[in-house]
Amino acid sequence: MQEKFTEIAMWNCFIFNFDSDMSVIKEIEKLLNKDLKSFQQVFSTAMDSKVPLLDIVLRYIHKQKGKQMRPMFVFLSAHLAGEPKKASARAASLIELLHTATLVHDDVVDEAEKRRNLFSINALWKNKVAVLAGDFLLSRGLSLALAAKDYEVLEIVSEATREMAEGELLQIEKARRLDIKEEVYFEIIRKKTATLISSCCAAGAASVGANIETILKMKLFGEYVGIAFQIKDDLFDFQKSNKIGKPQGIDIKEQKMTLPLIYMLNNLSATERKQAITIVKKHHNNPEKVSALVNQVNASGGIAYAEQQMYVYRDKALAILNEFPRSEYRLALENLVKYTCERKK
Repeated sequence: MQEKFTEIAMWNCFIFNFDSDMSVIKEIEKLLNKDLKSFQQVFSTAMDSKVPLLDIVLRYIHKQKGKQMRPMFVFLSAHLAGEPKKASARAASLIELLHTATLVHDDVVDEAEKRRNLFSINALWKNKVAVLAGDFLLSRGLSLALAAKDYEVLEIVSEATREMAEGELLQIEKARRLDIKEEVYFEIIRKKTATLISSCCAAGAASVGANIETILKMKLFGEYVGIAFQIKDDLFDFQKSNKIGKPQGIDIKEQKMTLPLIYMLNNLSATERKQAITIVKKHHNNPEKVSALVNQVNASGGIAYAEQQMYVYRDKALAILNEFPRSEYRLALENLVKYTCERKK
């Protein structure tokens, strides 16, 4: 009876309130307190440099700490498959270094002046310094894994790096003609976004010596979560709330083909489709025309369709988790999956 009461109490503690965007993250931070401290030690050491200019840049980057979702996925996956080790902290650091490097490089490619409401590296130190800083971060991650002979984790992350580059290039190629079909869209986001979360989960399992079946299962789990995460980002572009993380219509202004827009285009007449594509191609800097297109997407059923697809992938991810024994770590992962679909920014 006491054991049953303890189990119920544990599960009640992990029923998160999604009305608060950060409650899920804070609860998981408490659960993974020891693990995240281990990660921070490894990551902070990797962010040091004896070159004064680079050290200043790295310290600036380090201060822009996000929600640490990638390390969370690594450690929760490690707990699901075994007991986290030093290799788990190294895996989390390797992936976070890779992610940070891609953000720095993305700002250069996108000519972005701000990141999380702070000036980007390229805005402060110009493109050359930004590119080299990104290269340094990537090399530090690789060196970290090689020095510890974490070859399996390194293989997982190397594959993710390749796929992310392919996804970016595929998006650039298709954006020129704006002819992205739904299956191509999913291939782009699988490579560009989902593969990083997928590598977190696979690397977490690999870091504790899990068998190949478990590693592949966690890899697929992360892929489903990553796809749901990106669709949620697509939806932000068509929401009118001022609380979202990016201005309304920014994807249209950047000529990105998102799922709600693709759905609408697929359900327009040839003439209407041509008119909509013309706005994206030639009038993406016209606020009135972009706003009108956003309203058209909202009226088309594109939002409801994208949400439906997001929940399909969320449920696929949750189904994989149900194959593992119940634990506080599995429940935390379930809530982190739900958070990706319920978050406000």
